[in-house]
Amino acid sequence: MSQSYYHRGGEASLLGRTIPEHFAAVVGQHADREAVVSLQQGRRLCYGELSIEVDRLARGILGLGFGKGDRVGIWSTNNLEWLLLQMATARIGVILVDLNPAYRTDELEFALRKSEVHGLFTIPGFKTSRYVEMLTQIVPELDQSGPSELHSASLPALRRVIGFDPRRSCGTEWKLPGLTIWEDVLAAAETVKGTRLEEIAAALDPDDPINIQYTSGTTGYPKAVVLSHHNILNNAWFAAQAMHFGEHDRLCVPVPFYHCFGMVLANLMCLSVGACVVIPAEYFDPLSVLKAVERERCTALHGVPTMFVAELEHPEFSSIDLSSLRTGIMAGAPCPPALMKRVMEDMNCPEILIGYGQTEASPLTHLTDRADSLERRTETVGRNLPHQEVKVIDPDGGHTVPLGEVGEICFRGYHLMAGYYGDREATAMAIDENGWLHSGDLGRMDEDGYVTITGRLKEMIIRGGENIYPAEIERVISAHPKVAQVGVIGVPHKFYGEEVMAWVQLHAGQEATGEEIREFCRDRMAHFKIPTHIRFVTEFPMTVTGKIQKFRMREQAFEPQSAERSGTA
Repeated sequence: MSQSYYHRGGEASLLGRTIPEHFAAVVGQHADREAVVSLQQGRRLCYGELSIEVDRLARGILGLGFGKGDRVGIWSTNNLEWLLLQMATARIGVILVDLNPAYRTDELEFALRKSEVHGLFTIPGFKTSRYVEMLTQIVPELDQSGPSELHSASLPALRRVIGFDPRRSCGTEWKLPGLTIWEDVLAAAETVKGTRLEEIAAALDPDDPINIQYTSGTTGYPKAVVLSHHNILNNAWFAAQAMHFGEHDRLCVPVPFYHCFGMVLANLMCLSVGACVVIPAEYFDPLSVLKAVERERCTALHGVPTMFVAELEHPEFSSIDLSSLRTGIMAGAPCPPALMKRVMEDMNCPEILIGYGQTEASPLTHLTDRADSLERRTETVGRNLPHQEVKVIDPDGGHTVPLGEVGEICFRGYHLMAGYYGDREATAMAIDENGWLHSGDLGRMDEDGYVTITGRLKEMIIRGGENIYPAEIERVISAHPKVAQVGVIGVPHKFYGEEVMAWVQLHAGQEATGEEIREFCRDRMAHFKIPTHIRFVTEFPMTVTGKIQKFRMREQAFEPQSAERSGTA
């Protein structure tokens, strides 16, 4: 039997630094180089200026009474203040809790209570969500007491709520007596000496927890993942090395900062090597992304597959100059080979890479390489990063399966979370007694360590005793010239137990029938994998990060809609 798991040894050493320690070294080398550009705010900072802003905010947070180990949340879309808060909390050992901008009131209350948040930074709102009104439903005391006297009955750990408006259009919502505003935080900085800041930073340890990120919640209530300096700094650093990404690069970041993709593999990756973070808009808009790449001459672009589809399908795509692009990461969901090839060719991004991982692993575990063959770059998620281990196990028996066979993917290494905050039972279910994180993803590994994802354990379709992996069917259908995007689910069947259903989004202006899609499949997959039901759609139910919510697809599977024939998509 071939090797049972693959480990890339002999690579560069792990960084033994805290985030502020490493950032200080980068600032020392690149003080005059541009660090961040926020196009929607019209703001630009070089590394020297960014360092000054971060330190001022860090002193302000200390001045409000927060310190090492306290948990401070941020509920906001992408903006410069978000990045400043990310680096300022790391500077003083405060644990930043990332909150989804799309949370409704119940979800927000759950997240704040679960991670026992002591302070919360928030913007006025997001799209139709009025955050301040939502917060006063949870914390009515905001309308009854002063900022420094806040005591919440529903959230007993909460001591302070800070409002900031990146658009600088403050309205009456900031008039709540219990609300602190951004300017108050900066004023509090004047009460804290710089020497105290340095003393606190010097006492930090790389293994200190520095971040709580919530899992995406595509299948239920999210869990609070605790990550350290060591976890996320090294993950960002090794991602940059694998991408050949350095101080001359400019990364366009349409993925949300609250998600590990944005916070670690975008913001922190850039700041770990002296590159520039380009923020095109406060939330994803395909035209804003394309124009940002052109205007700022971005060399890299990240995104989930649905984002790249939206950019490629935009009516103005052909009129925009993307010649500066070189690389980037596509991740967060299965990446169809046909889409990868379009990004390489039509978006002039020849070194685009597929990334794979999960929040519990900081998040990146696998990445393709620009030197890989086209097949490996488009049909696998690559190999694991340095100082990480991976194996594939039988999900029922727990034993390692031979190379080439499908099983559950497991990880071990520096990148694993400390655990789920306040949930030892869930932590023990995720990480076994030997230190392996069980991903819940199904895949296979070849003799060179390249991994192919075939689906989720819970998404695997069992039809008449045959195991069917949705990702394999999606890969085939996405290669159809008329198809822009596809999602495959299992739906109940009295005889077979389950049948295959495909949701298909066509390219603009295209028409197709279900039989046409099935005919395309017949020469490319076993008969039992061919979708029995095909539903043509113009959009998919999505999380705010662009992940298709397959449990919503199952809920909506047989709602009235033309299923077998599509007109203009």
